[in-house]
Amino acid sequence: MKNIALAPLLLLSLTAHADEREWVPYKKLVEDLRLDKFYALPAAERDKINLFLTVKPKNKNIKPADVVLTVVSGGERQPLPALSPDYRITLMPNPKWMSDDTKIMTSLPKEEKSQVGYDAVTPLPEGLQWNYAPVMASIGQMNQAIKKMAGALSMFAPSVKVVVFKFHHPAQLKVGSTAYSTDAKNQIRLKPESNWLKENPLMVASERPYEAELDSE
Repeated sequence: MKNIALAPLLLLSLTAHADEREWVPYKKLVEDLRLDKFYALPAAERDKINLFLTVKPKNKNIKPADVVLTVVSGGERQPLPALSPDYRITLMPNPKWMSDDTKIMTSLPKEEKSQVGYDAVTPLPEGLQWNYAPVMASIGQMNQAIKKMAGALSMFAPSVKVVVFKFHHPAQLKVGSTAYSTDAKNQIRLKPESNWLKENPLMVASERPYEAELDSE
């Protein structure tokens, strides 16, 4: 999900594994990115959203497997899950780590910097056919979540505008009798249509998208 961070994207220095050093305090990362506020929302207000933390090194030669993040709290060391091929990680706040002395350590040379932000996707039902409203209503749900996460700064918060259906090959997606074809990136970008949200037509894909990402553009 591009350009929807609720605070300025963090540029964090990473340090070498052989000389492991602090990357960022765990509490600061969670609170600055409002992850605690997102997961505090009732489940019914975020059931159409899978939110991922992204840690993307500026150096494009650094692979996800090169980035190892470890939580250190007192004498406890707990590796965080490995980054996905898209440099994503699911980070649900752990209450016992929300203290000033809990740190996140990392594995890359300190001269390497990473951009930290969000990606959000909406889970699709199984198969090649789904109803329109439950999928496209994820945009409204995400925007409401962003406002609540931003709190007093909600007037400055960005908004999600489209669902980006991503395919491995050229494909088509039909909404009722209207057909959409993938672009050069094998993507179809759809904005929610108020009439269709009410009518709730069937969406039919020629092949299953591997992801439906929420985007601000």
